[in-house]
Amino acid sequence: MNRRTVFGLIGLAASAYAKPAARDRFIGVWKLVSSQRKYNDGRVENPYGDNPVGRIVYDKAGRFSAQLMRPDRRSTVPSGGIFTADHPSAEEIREAARGYFAYFGNFDIDEASTTVIHHVQACLVPSWVGMDQKRTYRLYSNRLALTFAAPDYTNELVWEREPD
Repeated sequence: MNRRTVFGLIGLAASAYAKPAARDRFIGVWKLVSSQRKYNDGRVENPYGDNPVGRIVYDKAGRFSAQLMRPDRRSTVPSGGIFTADHPSAEEIREAARGYFAYFGNFDIDEASTTVIHHVQACLVPSWVGMDQKRTYRLYSNRLALTFAAPDYTNELVWEREPD
């Protein structure tokens, strides 16, 4: 066996025990566990409530989608009534959008800066379409924490991996 073969086998063995790339660790379905907004003045809020509802999905092809909801959103449609997206009232639109957020697109991971970049293709908020949304990430145990800073606050969303 020559030296090149030995070093090749050592490299192959080392890669078998290496920690998976961050991108591979993102792949799957994640359930929203908490959403906390910390303001610069010290206030703390849970914008999606104490028991938020949400899913974020990352796939091997580099796509993602996310939906978040405050479970106590109130319905403006009378019991047994039907919400129609064709001609909703201003109140129906406001209540449907308040406490709900969704967007999707492609994603990239920058391991050096522990950042995930969401390249937004569609979103409930039209101004996000075509933008890149950057989130600092932390992967630990079966959790994924995504953090972003706005001028007045910092948001942290914690997700828990769903079983396959």
